[in-house]
Amino acid sequence: MAQLIVLGVADRDTAERALDIASDLGKQELLRLEDAAYAYKDDKGRPRIHQTVNLTGYGAAGGALWGTLIGMLFLNPILGLVVGAGTGAIAGKLSDVGIDDDMIRQIGSELEKDRAAVFLLADDATIDRVVDAFKPLHPTIIQTNLSKDSERELVEALRS
Repeated sequence: MAQLIVLGVADRDTAERALDIASDLGKQELLRLEDAAYAYKDDKGRPRIHQTVNLTGYGAAGGALWGTLIGMLFLNPILGLVVGAGTGAIAGKLSDVGIDDDMIRQIGSELEKDRAAVFLLADDATIDRVVDAFKPLHPTIIQTNLSKDSERELVEALRS
């Protein structure tokens, strides 16, 4: 089962460092992320979201490939490429996988100025190593889908 953890951090730069840490942990096979994002408020107080997965790009690439293949069947691969890329981009833009965008927007709108929230959806993690990696950022737990006991253990581990 995927585990969602939302960490409160000092600012946008710290949120980006948290995503870098998560990426490094992924390369070490200590954390297998399904999705990650962060939210912050801009200078005008509007919530902003930065997501790590660009579904529009993936959709366009996949659509271009399939469009070209189908276009070759009908002797017009260029038209197939264009139509496939456009259709794939639209499908990618409309797809919503991973972390719920509405939840990210809601938490982002509730943030205090100069604070950020990091959203990590992990399929698997080596908890002790992951916690140790995030400790220097001094995060607070905003929300999780962990059991109450697991959440309490995580909060205690991040404090010590």
